[in-house]
Amino acid sequence: MGIGAAEGNARVELVTSSDAGVTVLAVTGSVKLGESATQFGATLKRLLAETDSGVVVDFARLENLDSTGIGELVAAVQRFARAGRRLALLRPPQRLEALLKLTRLEAIFPIFVDRQEALAYVGPHAGDS
Repeated sequence: MGIGAAEGNARVELVTSSDAGVTVLAVTGSVKLGESATQFGATLKRLLAETDSGVVVDFARLENLDSTGIGELVAAVQRFARAGRRLALLRPPQRLEALLKLTRLEAIFPIFVDRQEALAYVGPHAGDS
């Protein structure tokens, strides 16, 4: 399922799929103040409400994520944690990963470069011992 939003030069495409029982949200384009950030946040809320799994946010095709987009991510990871579920970031651009480290937000966002590791982290049996 794909959803797109555009304002000015900012365009985002959000595509959800399922892999190994885990919801994957592929983000293409830019998530900035305005419609794209609103759509990004609303999609994460919808995935929490409509799915039973954790979510992997695949940023391999992300061009830009501003502070509003990061705020949506922080809110989402907190909502997922309260629901006993996990959210992980997959292949964020180097600039975003550096920003998360600089602001010490990497402590709340598990970051993966390997898709299978991200799926295992948020999967249906994640955290079972």
